[in-house]
Amino acid sequence: MPGALEGLKVIDLSRVLGGPYCAQMLADHGADVIKIEPPQGDETRLWGPPFDQDGISAYYAGINRNKRTVALDLSRPEGRTVLLKLLEDADVLIENFKTGTMEKWGIGYDTLAQRFPKLVHARVSGFGADGPLGGFPGYDAMVQASAGLVSVNGAPEAGPVRIGVPVVDLSTGMNACIGILMALFERTRSGKGQFVDATLYDSAIALHQPHAPNYFMAGLKPKLYGNSHGNLAPYANFPTRGRNIVIGAGNDGQFRKLCKMLGKPEMADDPRFKTNKDRLANKAAMEAELAALTKDRDGESFANELMMNGVPSGAVQEVPDVMEHPHTKHRNMVWEKDGYRNVGNPVKLSRTPPSVRSKPRKYGIDTRAVLAEHGFSTQEIDKLIASGVALTEIRKA
Repeated sequence: MPGALEGLKVIDLSRVLGGPYCAQMLADHGADVIKIEPPQGDETRLWGPPFDQDGISAYYAGINRNKRTVALDLSRPEGRTVLLKLLEDADVLIENFKTGTMEKWGIGYDTLAQRFPKLVHARVSGFGADGPLGGFPGYDAMVQASAGLVSVNGAPEAGPVRIGVPVVDLSTGMNACIGILMALFERTRSGKGQFVDATLYDSAIALHQPHAPNYFMAGLKPKLYGNSHGNLAPYANFPTRGRNIVIGAGNDGQFRKLCKMLGKPEMADDPRFKTNKDRLANKAAMEAELAALTKDRDGESFANELMMNGVPSGAVQEVPDVMEHPHTKHRNMVWEKDGYRNVGNPVKLSRTPPSVRSKPRKYGIDTRAVLAEHGFSTQEIDKLIASGVALTEIRKA
C-alpha cells in the first residue's frame, strides 16, 4: 500500500542522528528519500559493534531504512553540479552541515530558493547560525548539558545524569519533520518553499516540562527528584518481589484506589496525604509507607492489576523484554525485512500506514542507478566515479 507521502522527493544530505531520523520518518511514510553521503561516509556507519553481515552498524541501521544511498563529494564543484541536478524535481532538502558550509559552497538557502522556489530546505544544527552560541557544533549529550536537561535528571544522592537515550537528537529530528510537513502544507497555498530551522538547543529547551512553567510562575529552581516528581505524588518507582514498578496517581481518586488495592484504604484519609498538595508536602513519608506495602507484591502482575483498576503503573522492563513483549508486537513496533529488524514508526495512519520497504543499504550502492535516473549517461557516470566526484565505495583516509 502506498504511504501518505508517496510522490514526495527528499534529498537527505544529513549525517549522524537528528537529520537522518527526520528523513527516515518521511521515508517510512512513502517519501522517496535519496541519502547522499560524503566520500568518507556517514560516520555512524563505523559506530559499532555490532555490525550486520554487510558491515552496516546497528546505529546506522536504526535511522537509515527506506532510503536509496548515493555518494558524492560536494566539496568539489562537479559534485555540487550533480546535486543541483538531483534537486531539480525535489520537494525537500535536509542537511546538517556546519553552519556556513552550504553558503561557502554557493548552495545556501538564499541561492537555492532562487533556483528552486518550491523547495523546502530543512537544516538541523546545534545552536542555529547566529546568536551567542550560533555556529557551535552540537552533540546530544553536550546540548543536554548546556540546555539544562542534565541538571534535572538524576537522584539527589548521585547527582545529575545524562538522559540515557539521545532525546535531544531524536526530538530535533521530529521537530524538523513537523516543520517540513508544515512548510509543505503552506506551499499548497503560496506555491513557495521555505527554510525550516531545527536546532538541538531549541528542542532541548522545549522539553522542559514542567520545569520551565514552574520557574516562570513561581521562580522555582528544579531539584533532583530521582524517580519521583516535583509536581505530582505519588509518581515514583517502588520495590516489589520482582521488578520495581512505577506508580503514578494523577488525582485523589486514583490515590484512594491505590490505597485500597494495597490493603490500607485509611491511608487515603490521612491528613498528610488527602490531596496532591498534602502528598507533595509529605512525600518522603508517603513513599516510605507505599514502599512497605508494595515490597512483597509481584511487580508485573500487580502493575497490571493496578492498570486494570484505573491506576497508572508499569513494571520496569528492560529493552529485550520490551522488544519481545506481546503488546509491542500488537502495535507493530518491531519491523522486519530481509534479516533487518528494528523499531517501527510510531505515527500510525489508518488508510496509509507506514512500512519498511527496504533495509538500510550499503554505501553508494544506488549511485549509478540514481544518476542514470536523473539523465546522466553511462559514460558521464563512469567519468564521475573515476574522478572521485561520485563514489560507490568509501574513500579510505
